[in-house]
Amino acid sequence: MVNTSSNHENPSDKLIRLLEEQLDLSNQQNKELSEQVKVLTEQVRHLTKLLYGAKTEKSKYNAPDGQTSLFDDDSTFTDSEQTEEQSQQTISYTVVRKVQKKRNDSLRADVEVEVIHHHPKNTNCTCCNRQMVEIDGTMVREEATFIPAKMRKVQHVEHAYECKNCKGDAFQPAQIERGKAPQPVIQRSIASPSVLAKVIYDKFMQYVPLYRQVKEWERYGLNTNDKNLSNWVIRTSHDWLLLIYDHMKHKMMSKSILHVDETHGQIINRSDGKSGQSNAYNWVYRTVPCQGPTIVLFQSALSRARSVLKSFIEDYSGTIVCDGYSAYDKIEGVTFANCWAHVRRYWLKADSKNGRIGVTYCDDLYQLERQFKHLSPSERRKRRNKFSRPIVDKFLDWVDKSPFYGKSALAKAADYTLNRINGLKAFLKDGRIEMDNNPAENAIRPSVIGRKNWLFSVSEAGAKANAICLSIAETAKVNGIDFYRYLVKLLTDLPNLHIHRNPEVLNEYMPWSKMIQAECSK
Repeated sequence: MVNTSSNHENPSDKLIRLLEEQLDLSNQQNKELSEQVKVLTEQVRHLTKLLYGAKTEKSKYNAPDGQTSLFDDDSTFTDSEQTEEQSQQTISYTVVRKVQKKRNDSLRADVEVEVIHHHPKNTNCTCCNRQMVEIDGTMVREEATFIPAKMRKVQHVEHAYECKNCKGDAFQPAQIERGKAPQPVIQRSIASPSVLAKVIYDKFMQYVPLYRQVKEWERYGLNTNDKNLSNWVIRTSHDWLLLIYDHMKHKMMSKSILHVDETHGQIINRSDGKSGQSNAYNWVYRTVPCQGPTIVLFQSALSRARSVLKSFIEDYSGTIVCDGYSAYDKIEGVTFANCWAHVRRYWLKADSKNGRIGVTYCDDLYQLERQFKHLSPSERRKRRNKFSRPIVDKFLDWVDKSPFYGKSALAKAADYTLNRINGLKAFLKDGRIEMDNNPAENAIRPSVIGRKNWLFSVSEAGAKANAICLSIAETAKVNGIDFYRYLVKLLTDLPNLHIHRNPEVLNEYMPWSKMIQAECSK
């Protein structure tokens, strides 16, 4: 007899099996949906915080000594030990002092002073009609007076002289001497060094777009348009300021540590055929103060690709401090140090208990960095290895062993951290390396502010001119130089120097040179 029990399943057993399979499937779907709800809830909380919450990334535990503010409202503090007698004693010794209110506006000490004297209209005594004698003079107030700029037409006339004595001698050539006017910044242009400096200064330091400058120039008496102003900026940048830019770049490439960052921009007429709505990019490069005068350079590019970085640094060899963008990798001769501020930012977004643990690790490192700030690079490296390295190792071990999975903010923070272990440890090996890329992020901020004002560049030539002007403006600023006066000096002198025959003369026109420091300091 053949056993058919396995071939013919009991209908009730089959029903139970089907129901169990459906239940398992439902449980799996519920689990996936619960995970998705958790991720979406986390995203909603994060977006709500961005929209309505505090924008700062600071922690109240970020004080240099780890203490909170003395002015934090702490309702738990009560002085129950104080008696009425002590209170009265305290009050009896309280001295009320009149505090001089500090002015929130003032004039610099070098501002020209004009004194206006106000005498009585009649200095004869109304009683005896004799002449009165002055007995006192009191300054009753000081006020700031603005003297508006004015336009002046300057005409350069070259005068020629000849020797009448030699002119009558048939055997002597005519002796003629002619005065030479200085070379203009732009040939056949009405723009002087001071006008060009003002246009560039207002755009790149005051962030006033060119089309808004036109009305101001008309008020002063110069009739022009934004196309003219744009051409002036491009020609000035290409003909003269590019010389300073290239010289700075040559100096920069000799440094062993650079900070690099990038932000998007917009160029309307692109050579790559893409729409003007496509993102172009401004890259920024900054040296570190411990390697000489600080240099800040911008580079305009159509893309964010690694090839842009490689084309700028060429054969550079050293360390680049950067964020976690994938372009910062796999360049021969270059090591990359990653930014702890970005790591902290990821853990801050994971607004949870584990997220706060990650932020605390980062805050502990930053607290140590504030203590090491003024040490020499060698001493800072020793202190980092003694005090910072254990925190880094403990943090990375905690992240590695914690079960952060899926697409949650915690999982993203963990992945970001673990994928950049070598770059995050780089600051422990060299005291000259900062533990974050904040210097580059701060340097690129003027580009972002400018982007909100002038919105876009029409051409790639205009974008390149913007990068050159921003570079010189920011490098001048970090070296304590008045950008306007510096521009006037450059645009007055450079056209009249034989730079191509004597390029070493550009050393005298760097923002940190003795001549520029003496003539153009703020």
